[in-house]
Amino acid sequence: MSERVKIKVEHNVERLPAIALRGLVLFPNNVVHFEVGRAKSIAAIEWAMANSSPIFLIAQRDMETEDPTTDDLYRHGVVAEIKQILRVSDELVKVLVEGKERARLLAVESNDQMLVASIKPAPVRGIKAEKSVEAEALVRSLKGLFEEYLSLNSRLSKDVVYNIVTNNDPVFLSEYVPANLLFKYQDKQAILDEGTLMGRLQKLVDLLKRENQVLAIEQDIHERVNDQMDKNQRDYYLREQMRVIAQELDEDEDTRFEADRYRQQMEALKLPQEAVEKLGKEIDRLSRMPGNSQEAAVIRTYLDTCLGLPWGQYTVDDLDIRRAENILNKEHYGLKKVKDRILEILAVRKLNPELKGQIICLVGPPGVGKTSIARSIATCIGRKYARMSLGGVRDEAEIRGHRRTYIGAMPGKIISAINTAKSMNPLLLLDEIDKLASDFRGDPAAALLEALDPEQNKTFRDHYLDIPFDLSQVLFITTANNLDTIPAPLLDRMDVIELPSYTRVEKFNIAKRHLLPKQLKSNGMEGMVTITNSGLYGLIDGYTREAGVRRLERRIAEVLRKCARQLASGDAEKISIGAADLEALLGPRRVKPDFYNRTNAVGIANGLAWTSVGGEILPIEVLVIPDGSGKIELTGSLGDVMKESAKLAVSYVRVHGAEYHIDSAVLKNADIHIHAPEGAVPKDGPSAGVTLTTALVSCLSGMPVRSDVAMTGEITLHGNVLPIGGLKEKSMAAYREGIKTVLIPKDNVSDLYEVDEEVKKAVEFLPMSDLGQVLKAALVWPKAAEKKSRSKKAAAPVAAGEHSGPLENVVQQ
Repeated sequence: MSERVKIKVEHNVERLPAIALRGLVLFPNNVVHFEVGRAKSIAAIEWAMANSSPIFLIAQRDMETEDPTTDDLYRHGVVAEIKQILRVSDELVKVLVEGKERARLLAVESNDQMLVASIKPAPVRGIKAEKSVEAEALVRSLKGLFEEYLSLNSRLSKDVVYNIVTNNDPVFLSEYVPANLLFKYQDKQAILDEGTLMGRLQKLVDLLKRENQVLAIEQDIHERVNDQMDKNQRDYYLREQMRVIAQELDEDEDTRFEADRYRQQMEALKLPQEAVEKLGKEIDRLSRMPGNSQEAAVIRTYLDTCLGLPWGQYTVDDLDIRRAENILNKEHYGLKKVKDRILEILAVRKLNPELKGQIICLVGPPGVGKTSIARSIATCIGRKYARMSLGGVRDEAEIRGHRRTYIGAMPGKIISAINTAKSMNPLLLLDEIDKLASDFRGDPAAALLEALDPEQNKTFRDHYLDIPFDLSQVLFITTANNLDTIPAPLLDRMDVIELPSYTRVEKFNIAKRHLLPKQLKSNGMEGMVTITNSGLYGLIDGYTREAGVRRLERRIAEVLRKCARQLASGDAEKISIGAADLEALLGPRRVKPDFYNRTNAVGIANGLAWTSVGGEILPIEVLVIPDGSGKIELTGSLGDVMKESAKLAVSYVRVHGAEYHIDSAVLKNADIHIHAPEGAVPKDGPSAGVTLTTALVSCLSGMPVRSDVAMTGEITLHGNVLPIGGLKEKSMAAYREGIKTVLIPKDNVSDLYEVDEEVKKAVEFLPMSDLGQVLKAALVWPKAAEKKSRSKKAAAPVAAGEHSGPLENVVQQ
């Protein structure tokens, strides 16, 4: 193509130099100018100018394509005549062209210099229908839509508007309108591709209608934005006026800038919509107030409290079960069942992270490690830890906060604890939940119902904040010594885990591994003082009596203080404390032996009682005074239920006295005095029924009660033994006092699963179903009566479920 190329006509196919346009569509009979930057396009223009040749202009489908092929170009373009070129630089040429005729692209060839297109003329069909009624209707619709377009878009030049408004030629309008209106190049190309006049007009009407709808929406958005900007400018102007007025009045505080600071702080937090609206109103109120007013100070305190909460701040749980188990074993000795329960909870949370927060209640005597194990759980899972004590709280406002109408109002304990932890998902310990009280100021336990309910606490509302706060991710752990004083609706929301009393061996290991090293470090005597194993056992047996180890720690600290004096005065460099040294340091043994039957006494039976600090031995004494009036005397601060048990025991003995060689005449006239020692301590409950009956039968029959037997159980009028509670604590008391045999109700055998293994090895538990079995096992029978009883027992068949051997056989059955 080095010589002049003429348009060759071979079967109506022409070959012309071509330019692929980016985002531009040319129509016939229209003039357009554009810039050319690609080397092949510049070469095509220069060749066409040099050879006085027309050029084929066609749009490419993707504007990013650098070297287009036939598939990258649309099917229709325009043959154009170059009117003028202006070389801006070596790499940029400005071109002015005029479209001549529509043509169809057959193929495009690319050599090293330029693109050459094989095209075929493609005139618009249906020109003869331009004077039809349908064409006239489409032209009218087009002009009507164009007038609407002008009202929405005033950026068109006057010449374009004039040419469209004054011309009614459908052919002219079908090419001039899309060429000069601001349509997308894909829409313009769709009109150029349409081969009929009526189809082109119809597409143009549809396109202009859609464009008017888009422009109307854009105008509406623009007007709303302008209105908002005008409002902001107005607010800014008014605030500036207020600032100047405040300066003229010598105001101390510029509350406007303070309000802006609060507003920026609020926008930086992840707050729920209700909180944003509430705090926004308070900030606006603050901006309109004098800085030194009392109300402004109240609002500042409120905003500081609300914005200081850890909105959206969460810690990631570390649910490594192995690591958690190692931490629990390192920080706590024993408590195997408690640790297993906690690890199970962590395992479930690991498998289902979306599980709602469980409410755990740790129940046990004082000093067994409830608070410390809660702190260990927080360490295990990597959560922040906060503690709030509920002991003695009797005002509902301490839980839910005070309303801001009161002077000195403040948030409740829960929100304060969250603020202290600086996390939305801390471990929150509610200590001593069983010590809550209620009075005329409300019921704090009822106020806790919402906070401890996983279905409600997502929108917990503190009275002071008055905005919803999400507590659903908080892990609540509560502690209690006694479940009886916790209201049933509140207890129903908690998963109860019981912590038992410690055995003698467990106390020794806790003292050796934890308490002694801790006290040696805190007293600065590491490596200088040692307490031998016998010394620790001596402290446990002779100077403490408790379910936990808190008093034991104080005794260890007392011993170390005595040693510190010797070390500080230079009397010794190293000290070793054994059991024989304790009396010299601490004085005589402080634990006095309890009063109970130790010598197979008549009229004294060893019972077992449950207290909030563990189990205790509860001896029952009975004395019969002959030649009396038949009255019954009950002493020892007995409650109503225990007095009723005593009356049941007397009635049973009157009916069954002959079986135990009791003279009914003596029983009728004698006065009976029943007493429970430690009379200053109130006692109540039905579980002393078997003890009362045994002591009464022993006193009336003269048969001693075995000193190595303790018993517990409720009785009925016909002598049946009913189950009781607190077996674990009662068995620990028997073990501590060296009791070898414990008589328990038969229905309590399943509760032995919770009893410590060390206790079950040292104590034999005998299940009883009626008082006859209890009396046979507890009384020291005369030889003849014992032989007679054995012969009757051998002759009679054993009833189903009746105990006839050691406890191991019962459990296996």
